Amino acid sequence: MLPMASGNSYIDDLRNKPEVIDPPQNKDMLDVGEHVSDTAQSALKPNVTVTSSVRDLLDCPVCLNSMYPPIYQCSNGHTLCSSCKPKVHNRCPTCRQDLGNIRCLALEKVAASLELPCKYQNFGCIGIYPYYSKLKHESQCAFRPYNCPYAGSECSAVGDIPFLVNHLKDDHKVDMHNGTTFNHRYVKSNPHEVENATWMLTVFSCFGQYFCLHFEAFQLGMAPVYIAFLRFMGDDSEAKNYSYSLEVGGNGRKMTWQGVPRSIRDSHRKVRDSFDGLIIQRNMALFFSGGDRKELKFRVTGRIWKEQ
Repeated sequence: MLPMASGNSYIDDLRNKPEVIDPPQNKDMLDVGEHVSDTAQSALKPNVTVTSSVRDLLDCPVCLNSMYPPIYQCSNGHTLCSSCKPKVHNRCPTCRQDLGNIRCLALEKVAASLELPCKYQNFGCIGIYPYYSKLKHESQCAFRPYNCPYAGSECSAVGDIPFLVNHLKDDHKVDMHNGTTFNHRYVKSNPHEVENATWMLTVFSCFGQYFCLHFEAFQLGMAPVYIAFLRFMGDDSEAKNYSYSLEVGGNGRKMTWQGVPRSIRDSHRKVRDSFDGLIIQRNMALFFSGGDRKELKFRVTGRIWKEQ
């Protein structure tokens, strides 16, 4: 980070704590030795040492994110990213001098010469990427953590699958079941209140994987409907190896659905709004429930299998 003569409080006011690319635990040396040959290791070490010492120069002093072209500088040489330039009202956040439109071409060229580890190296990614390709890789990295799939609250937890399974069980008290078949009972005393029909989640373990069953009420146009669908706790490329079926019925009628589970990379809302599941109109759901139609009470049964 560049030295700051004054105005630290000014910079603090501008920061909105965006996502920051985490530095390695040891700032003096990046640990890539285990992933390269002895010859490559001896050749890489000097460059990596330089990389770790100059990468702080590429951190914007306002948002703390890595800077990408165009990188701007004031007449005293202090730099900042193009996203933060409009936020500082044409005044350098470090020395408070007026900012023009001077590009820091030297720093942009330095960045082009760097190779850095993926920010998800602690999750298992061992790749080393050019500075300007690193951001794109990280947006698609197979090792990037998953968001918590529980939507009963705006949960901000992220992590790998083993962490999220324990998190769902311990923090959200989600039901955990083993096996390839399931029988999910849904009861609601006032089925006319679609807004309060919070959706539910159950986690199933089979084939060495985890699947989330969702059930939710929402408005489809003017009609209140229910939807049930399955999500896969992993990436979409793996989810396509599995299929599932859902069934609901009563009074001699039956509705079935067969599909492919969606990855939890897709939010539950995205899956719901794409109607990728078993959709049941409220009148039919009440018919399945029987009785005086004042209580919704039926079962969603299903099966998961692995495609050959």
